[in-house]
Amino acid sequence: MPANNQPAFADLSVGDVIAERSFALSRDSLVRYAGASGDFNPIHYRDDVAASVGLSGVLAHGMLTMGLAVQPVVDWAGDPARVVDYQVKFTRPVPVDPAAGAEVGVLAKVGALEPESSVARIDLTVTFDGATVLGKAQVRVDLATVAG
Repeated sequence: MPANNQPAFADLSVGDVIAERSFALSRDSLVRYAGASGDFNPIHYRDDVAASVGLSGVLAHGMLTMGLAVQPVVDWAGDPARVVDYQVKFTRPVPVDPAAGAEVGVLAKVGALEPESSVARIDLTVTFDGATVLGKAQVRVDLATVAG
């Protein structure tokens, strides 16, 4: 990385791991996210309601999972404005146990490089309990501009 700790496009290769992180979720995390987002669907905080619609328990908000997954890329890029596109497919829910919580893992690798625009496509592998929870999770990061 350059002295300013921002990634340089020229230093990247397809397959490079740019970040790896895990995030612990608790029921408190879900309540806080509900308050911040305004998403008070009770499947995110009440076991009885989750069970009444056929779920095994309370689930993390999909957008919370999506937001956590992109954070290591934002940190690596040095400026959230460098993220020019972010897309995922929700493939599995993340159940959050009342006592143990849940741990979401994120592995971010360079999936493609666009030399003409200095854009790197970062592919995310997002897992819970050994299973992928976000499919085709891709972040496009513009590395042509200086962040800050």
